[in-house]
Amino acid sequence: MARTISIGHQDFETIRTKNIFYVDKTHFIKEWWEQGDMVTLITRPRRFGKTLLMSTVEKFFSTDYAGRSDLFTGLSVWKEEEYRKLQGTYPVIFLSFADVKENSFSQARETICRTIRRLYKKFDFLLESGLLSEEEKTEFQSVSAVMNDSRASVSLRALSDYLSRHYGKKAIVLLDEYDTPMQEAYVGGYWNEMSAFIRSLFNATFKTNPHLERAVMTGITRVSSESIFSDLNNLVVVTTTSKKYEDCFGFTEEEVFAALDEQELSDRKEEVKSWYDGFTFGDFVKIS
Repeated sequence: MARTISIGHQDFETIRTKNIFYVDKTHFIKEWWEQGDMVTLITRPRRFGKTLLMSTVEKFFSTDYAGRSDLFTGLSVWKEEEYRKLQGTYPVIFLSFADVKENSFSQARETICRTIRRLYKKFDFLLESGLLSEEEKTEFQSVSAVMNDSRASVSLRALSDYLSRHYGKKAIVLLDEYDTPMQEAYVGGYWNEMSAFIRSLFNATFKTNPHLERAVMTGITRVSSESIFSDLNNLVVVTTTSKKYEDCFGFTEEEVFAALDEQELSDRKEEVKSWYDGFTFGDFVKIS
């Protein structure tokens, strides 16, 4: 029976539990993990599956999904025992800057801080864990939409610390659409303030964070290294023309034809081939 083809879903769990058509890209998890890079920035155009990929990585590693073999059974990453044992064993911090689309720096800064506060609320149980000192509890509760720059810059590093102590493993940080605030800042005329704020946040989270296991950021473009990435010499950038992870984005001819076969549309292959180019770059296998 053909699976339902549904447009717009970006949550991996929803796709798997509702039997929605999905092209298996979970081999990215194995490739990324074995590369061993501390911080990876992946840039791809819109509607290229970046958010879905981040959701997939979250569901694979996060302790919130421990024991959820049902989400990965039959997929590429589940073929090896080593990776079956990895599933659900790491604390994961997953946030998105997709909604940071404001007309002024003060509004954008508040939206970012509010995003971080919502993330903290997810981990409120840490306040009752017995691991935090009274001072740390105060700092935890001081994270808010109006927190000062000092508190904001170290907020994700502090959360990594709390989670790593609670679970006994360093944290994985996933940041989707990292560059949305910078794009809006450029258009809105507050680039200098935003780049200084983001640089401080990124430095504390991705550079000087001893509680970080790995991190992935995604976005549309790479913001110049002279701005927010100036201190991140542990950053690996994967662009649309990079060899690394080249088959983890876009669709190959084989994947497109398999989808047509499943939907009983095999006789449409040549028609599809005439207009679909695979949305791929570099040396990808593509339909042309």
